[in-house]
Amino acid sequence: MLHTFEDVTRDLIDRLTNAAKDRKCPMHTPAVVTSDIDARTMVLREFDAESRTLRFHTDTRAPKVATIEADPRMAVLFYDKPAKVQIRARGEGRILRSGPVADSAWERGDNFARRCYLGEGPGTFSDEPISGLPPEFEGSEPSDEQLIPARENFAVLLVELHALDWSYLAHTGHVRAQFMRGEDGEWDGRWVSP
Repeated sequence: MLHTFEDVTRDLIDRLTNAAKDRKCPMHTPAVVTSDIDARTMVLREFDAESRTLRFHTDTRAPKVATIEADPRMAVLFYDKPAKVQIRARGEGRILRSGPVADSAWERGDNFARRCYLGEGPGTFSDEPISGLPPEFEGSEPSDEQLIPARENFAVLLVELHALDWSYLAHTGHVRAQFMRGEDGEWDGRWVSP
């Protein structure tokens, strides 16, 4: 069990860093909640401990983009069942359609993953089950040239964290700590009853 704020802070940073790097990590696909109380599972692409930001990728045509731009309040819920650790994060979202961060994220993706931004926008209605992909890319990888129009549909979602709630769930007794980002940028912690 962790007994100091320093231990919990290190655990938070390690878990979020690992979640972004390891596809098999239970926290790799957290629930992301926008201000309209809509939740979805997203892939955590990066955690920057210094700037305290989470990075996700999104389609600019997704309804959540307009929601975030209108009201940036967000929550992200991580859970690691084997470790019995839950992390609830709150912050503000920002959509980056262009610039160095978005361009770098796009370039690091492979063509098979980037093809998702070629098809119908998220939430497009259909009379039958569809992937949304153009038929010629169902199960196949497009070329760099074929992906040129997809770039305008790609964006990065950054969530700047303002509050973290860390819980260790155990039959012997739960332990919980909360952290708020202080004016100095550092995390101010307090122990709270689970």
